[in-house]
Amino acid sequence: MASAAIFSSLRRSRSPSLDAFLSPVDLDENDVVGLLKTLTDVASELILSFSDKTPSFQRKNSRSLLRRIELFVVLLDSVRDSVRDSGEWWSDFPSTLGLCFKELYLVLYRSKILLDYCTQSSKLWLLLQNPSISGHFHDLNQEISTLLDVFPMNKLNSFVTDDVREQIDLLQKQSRRDKLFIDEHDESLRLKFFSLLNEIGTGNIPNFDDFREFFVEKLGVLDARGCRVEIEFLEEQIANHESDLEPSASVLGGFIAMIRYCRFLLFGFEEDEAEIATGKRFRRRKRRGLISREIAGTFQTIQKDFCCPISLDLMMDPVIISTGQTFDRGSISRWIEEGHCNCPKTGQVLVHKKLVPNRALRNLIMQWCMAHKIPYSPPESSDLAAESFPAAPASRAAVEANKATVRLLIQQLENGSDCGKAIAAREIRFLAKTGRENRGFIAELGVIPHLKSLLSSRSAVAQENAVTAMLNLSIYDKNKSRIVEEDGCLRSIVGVLRFGHTIESRENAAATLFSLSAVHDYKKRIADEDGALETLAGLLTDGTPRGKKDAVTAVFNLSTHTANCVKMIEYGVVRALVTALKCDGIAEEAAGALALIVRQPVGAEAVGNEESAVVGLIRMMRCGTPRAKENAVAVLLELCRSGGAHTTERVLKAPALAGLIQCLLFTGTKRARRKAASLARVFQRCHYDSLHFNGLRLGYGFAGNSNAGNLDSGFPAETVSVSMSMSVSVS
Repeated sequence: MASAAIFSSLRRSRSPSLDAFLSPVDLDENDVVGLLKTLTDVASELILSFSDKTPSFQRKNSRSLLRRIELFVVLLDSVRDSVRDSGEWWSDFPSTLGLCFKELYLVLYRSKILLDYCTQSSKLWLLLQNPSISGHFHDLNQEISTLLDVFPMNKLNSFVTDDVREQIDLLQKQSRRDKLFIDEHDESLRLKFFSLLNEIGTGNIPNFDDFREFFVEKLGVLDARGCRVEIEFLEEQIANHESDLEPSASVLGGFIAMIRYCRFLLFGFEEDEAEIATGKRFRRRKRRGLISREIAGTFQTIQKDFCCPISLDLMMDPVIISTGQTFDRGSISRWIEEGHCNCPKTGQVLVHKKLVPNRALRNLIMQWCMAHKIPYSPPESSDLAAESFPAAPASRAAVEANKATVRLLIQQLENGSDCGKAIAAREIRFLAKTGRENRGFIAELGVIPHLKSLLSSRSAVAQENAVTAMLNLSIYDKNKSRIVEEDGCLRSIVGVLRFGHTIESRENAAATLFSLSAVHDYKKRIADEDGALETLAGLLTDGTPRGKKDAVTAVFNLSTHTANCVKMIEYGVVRALVTALKCDGIAEEAAGALALIVRQPVGAEAVGNEESAVVGLIRMMRCGTPRAKENAVAVLLELCRSGGAHTTERVLKAPALAGLIQCLLFTGTKRARRKAASLARVFQRCHYDSLHFNGLRLGYGFAGNSNAGNLDSGFPAETVSVSMSMSVSVS
């Protein structure tokens, strides 16, 4: 697909530079013979490529443009043949001829981009853009007319036949008379499309026959796959455009919701069932990952800027991280999930982990692939939906269409086949990805009991979709109570955590427990479920980077309830948290959970009994984030107060502790400085009065704060600092 940036440049009054099109050749306006050959080749290839490709719309404009290009081919062939036969050199011709030929090359290349856009765009996108695209065709015709007006045709009289000259004269007259052409049939369909959307927005859903007439009979969308293509293309437009999108993202969201509803209303679930049964869609997804290797095996000179610094492959979905460096989304996502907090190229610490799509580079890569006939596969719609941009507010029509879709999906969950239920759960999962309103009405319509039943399904696909849908729904606060109060639902989620068919299912179950544990009253209920804490501890120790992250956030929330402390010790959660102090990606959250657990004497004793606890905490004080250092010194302080004499001795004799405390006294957060000052006083009470920090006594290390000695030894749960976020699953 032609890039939006280049496509929009077609309407600029001033032609973009040749470099903007990634021209595959060097054009020298003084080499008129070379220009002739290049122009003939480009124009002939253009006609050959598009003469048998008919776009869904803009047929008349496309045919008209191709006819004009065919006449240019006739002219160029005639001039080439005459020059070759006569052997006459070009020094007698004006310099403007070379400039005209170069401008003709740009016109041809713009024509190629526009025709590519029309043939590769989806039907509904072309329909929605009908007036705008018609304007682009008119602009090209005007450029051709201007080119012919300045073209020194009289200088070529001896090189072209009378017949060719007459055809060019006729083309010039037609180009001058040409007006903007908008196909009335196409425009009526576009207005009908908007009419259907407006009708849905009023709450009046058109019937089966109305949708069938429009989508099947008039548009030629004949199956569920055709609907998927339309949905994915419109979603890509929302992701690839910012403020210049027309129609707006909100309106496009309404169209997407309507198409999704029609997909199931008109075509049911049969085609999707067949694909899930054969694994066809999964095989297709796996093949996409081979594209870069396929290119690498064929071409040896991919531009360096187009390659990911991590994988060294051509980037399919370039994104920018906080340091300003660009990487392929898949590669940098894996880097971050593995626990790295720095840029792999510069080594700088990442200020945040937001991935911003590099649309400009992606457009250039797309054009480079087109110019070199390399297959380019854009990112899947699920990835696009995951981009870190706020979703457009849902229109009334989108909400009504989505409600109608959910009712169809619930019917399938009630009465459908096993495959059909898996598909329905998958669609619920996707609908619940974004939008508080979506999550609200999906649960209100009664989907949770049906998802609960699928949590124990023998189908890995059904189970994963069900638990992920439950996760997405749980983000909406009102749905938390609906899930927990549904009889047996919490037990089923824990069951997936323990015995899920796939690691993704188990990880999403852990994330669901984290989401539900945001409600204080549910923390003990979750911890009381058989196997919940034990399995979270195992996931925290042996899980994937993402699984460990899900587990530690859930454990942190559960640790804020004092009644859970004994069970967390009993089921190995404390040991798992101490082990997690060695993992950069989760150490901060693990220290935060330990800071809560050690507030109770039994918790402090359990942490103190772990041989590696003090070493891990000292390591965090040395090289952790400010929050990690804050939590680490808080844990050490409580270990000294409640962990017993042996633990206190191990803490106070830890290597380099004195220097680390001094550093925190001057550079730590406000809470870290308080805790460091309190830990220094513990030193003094334990007969370490002679300890100095480069001449500065610990008793005065807290910047002269006379109130330091009155600090409360405990701290409320909300003062434990960790950085956690709840994200909708899009996997």
